Amino acid sequence: MSPRAKRPAPAAPRTAIGIDVGGTGVKAAVVDLVTGELASPRLRVKTPQPATPEAVIAAIGGIVDQLVADGHVTPGMPAGAGLPGVVKAGRLMTAANIDKSWIVAPAEAMLSARLGRVVRLVNDADAAGLAEATFGAAKGVQGTVLLLTIGTGIGSALFIDGHLLDSTEFGHVTYRGKDAETLVSGAARERRGLGWKKWGREFSEYMALLERWFWPDLIILGGGVSKEYAKYSRFLTARAPIVTAQYLNTSGIVGAALAAADIGIAAAVLAREDATDPGTAGPRKAGPDGGLASRATAQAADVAASLVIEDQPTR
Repeated sequence: MSPRAKRPAPAAPRTAIGIDVGGTGVKAAVVDLVTGELASPRLRVKTPQPATPEAVIAAIGGIVDQLVADGHVTPGMPAGAGLPGVVKAGRLMTAANIDKSWIVAPAEAMLSARLGRVVRLVNDADAAGLAEATFGAAKGVQGTVLLLTIGTGIGSALFIDGHLLDSTEFGHVTYRGKDAETLVSGAARERRGLGWKKWGREFSEYMALLERWFWPDLIILGGGVSKEYAKYSRFLTARAPIVTAQYLNTSGIVGAALAAADIGIAAAVLAREDATDPGTAGPRKAGPDGGLASRATAQAADVAASLVIEDQPTR
């Protein structure tokens, strides 16, 4: 092909690995990017304590290794990983519910090295929001949409006419003189021994703060506590309509896989350039696999025994 000939655009990947790291669990599955459905079993292990980069990446590696061994992952399949914190340039700038050693560590590069494939790092709540905006409760919704993921902490995603304002982290706004998530997250409700009625009223106060600032047209509740919505929905009050995330606690996996789609296209471009450029000697160091797998260090922890296979959730 002539160097000046226009090459066809690479096809978008059909599937990707979605990884969701939370305060209590690390989950992953292969996701069909066209339908949003899981294309493999959902595997889960407990989040290591302390949740250092090395320990968590070893846990993620064990899950993905199992997906590969079971034939669900193809070579070159991209991956996306949602982590709790502000994400900038492939690094976490904050780390509320995992070890502080994540802050400014080259997390995206470390994950790519361990998994032997390109990985996109994304805020965990933003990942959940991408799933809901693409396939779920926020699909086609104009105006301002606020998604709150309620679990160990409180994550947030804010969409304006379908456009994401990334890494908002509204779980850390001041509520009653403290970080909101320390009082009204799912873990905080259990720690404080609150019933659903009292917790629902306090959570409504917290939502009222956000409504005064952003005037959302729709509020979506996700995360682990969204599965218990019937127990507290009647105690919630808000100006905007409130719905639960259609993907419930799986939205983070689906959204992380969606975030990986762009790097899947970029990887296809790099791979094709390597194959057609006679001046290219070997794979690029920053390419889709680029020798990252061979540079990955062996992990001491064996997480295979702790893997839990979860049924694919129904929407």
